[in-house]
Amino acid sequence: MTTPSAPKKVLLAAPRGYCAGVDRAVIAVEKALEHYGAPVYVRKEIVHNKYVVETLAARGAIFVHETDEVPEGARVVFSAHGVSPAVHAAAAARSLQTIDATCPLVTKVHKEAVRFASEDYDILLIGHDGHEEVEGTQGEAPERIQVVNSPESVADVVVRDPERVVWISQTTLSVDETMETVRRLRERFPALQDPPSDDICYATQNRQVAVKKIAPHCDVVITVGSANSSNSVRLVEVALENGARSSYRIDKADEIDLAWLEGATTVGLTSGASVPEILVRDVLDLLAAQGFGEVEEVRTATEDLMFSLPRELRADLKAAGHAPARPRREGRRTLDVTPA
Repeated sequence: MTTPSAPKKVLLAAPRGYCAGVDRAVIAVEKALEHYGAPVYVRKEIVHNKYVVETLAARGAIFVHETDEVPEGARVVFSAHGVSPAVHAAAAARSLQTIDATCPLVTKVHKEAVRFASEDYDILLIGHDGHEEVEGTQGEAPERIQVVNSPESVADVVVRDPERVVWISQTTLSVDETMETVRRLRERFPALQDPPSDDICYATQNRQVAVKKIAPHCDVVITVGSANSSNSVRLVEVALENGARSSYRIDKADEIDLAWLEGATTVGLTSGASVPEILVRDVLDLLAAQGFGEVEEVRTATEDLMFSLPRELRADLKAAGHAPARPRREGRRTLDVTPA
């Protein structure tokens, strides 16, 4: 008698995919292209997702590394990761028309850095050297900020006054690793101050919590997200740390190695905060073709936040009589964010 094989299923993490800051930044480029016409220049990748960048480029967005690649007087969008005051100054020197699509949660960290620097604190920025968000934040007060890359690098930190030290962080880190870094910093500097609110963004935390929930029940966890997406890379690690037998990152469905699925009965699926849902649906179609037709969504939080468009773009759209962009998902509320 043949023993029936175990049913195959997918545990689909929720929340996953686009966060409010990414949604805002991508819509900003789309609306700029619609309103002003192509080309619209974008400094760096608007968000860290290959598919999104390629799609916007096909519509007329031109991605550049620095503002000196943008023709004088042209329009440029700053990415969701934020930029330093020096970048704003460089854009002004070239008379560029700027649209600042920095995520408001990143802007909050920038403002914290400015305030603590004005109060003469040494600021320990937990994050990854070279990441665009870290470069932007550090640029707010380079003489006061030093980057702490990991718990292991805490031993190398040197401050002027151990009684006047504060930590802030990149918004897209592993929550657990960040807290371990803070713990070690506090061992060295007992007077270490916390930022006024949690710097790691709600979406990063929510996606990690959802993966922690499904990982112990999965033979393999697949994260959809690009290699330069910090939060996507973290999800791969979080899955392994919380019980998944194996964990992989892909940009799109055709990168899945079918050997990963051999012997598996439960596949976990999630996506980083800069990933459109269409890429997840493509993976579900591929998994269904391999016998993983049952899909169970495991939800650990509901997100309904949406940030309004950058004020420069919003003002031009309003002057032209255009209605504001609507949320992509039902149930989101609009939060008006206007830089001080």
